[in-house]
Amino acid sequence: MLNDKRASVTIDQESALSSGAERLTREFEGTFGRETIDRFLHSSYTELSARATVPNYLPLLTEKFAKQRLRALAKVDGLLVDGKPTVLFLCVHNAGRSQMALGFFQHYAGDLAVGWSGGSEPGDTVSPVAIEVMAEKGIDIATEYPKPWTDEVVQAADVVITMGCGDACPIFPGKRYEEWALADPTGWNPDGVRPVRDEIERRVLTLLDELGVPART
Repeated sequence: MLNDKRASVTIDQESALSSGAERLTREFEGTFGRETIDRFLHSSYTELSARATVPNYLPLLTEKFAKQRLRALAKVDGLLVDGKPTVLFLCVHNAGRSQMALGFFQHYAGDLAVGWSGGSEPGDTVSPVAIEVMAEKGIDIATEYPKPWTDEVVQAADVVITMGCGDACPIFPGKRYEEWALADPTGWNPDGVRPVRDEIERRVLTLLDELGVPART
């Protein structure tokens, strides 16, 4: 759910957002017009800026978030039919468990499936410990960022994996929902997080097998 706070935009950020809008306009030519793209960009900026710790990266993250949302909307509206299963991983802060799950999913699925993540109460940054233990597996999640779930993203997902967000997690009819009961590793050291990481990896591999997506080795 998007935050309804209004964020001020500096001249430099507005210029960067305009450049992002141009790129998205070219990418979604024939699917969405500039008005829709501008609306998604600015609403994405508003949401992310509410918790941004490094404002200089905001336009880049905003463009990435808006692109994900636009792709989701295109799928919901029947404008994008690629046959790839789409999985959404949700936890509370989108800083640990769901980010590790997304990292494993993208690593093993490659371009055969689509993975997204989100949080009911997104944190400020991805957990440094989660980044560290995933790097031990050769997977880089350092460029990821906490973000909220949005209606179009949930509606576009074929499978929604929840991890501890309880009643805050969105429910839409016709979706496959699965709760992964995993301890929240917030504040834990690497030794404590590694077993959670390994269990997430096991579950992701099982999920890919159920979806008929061969895991890359």
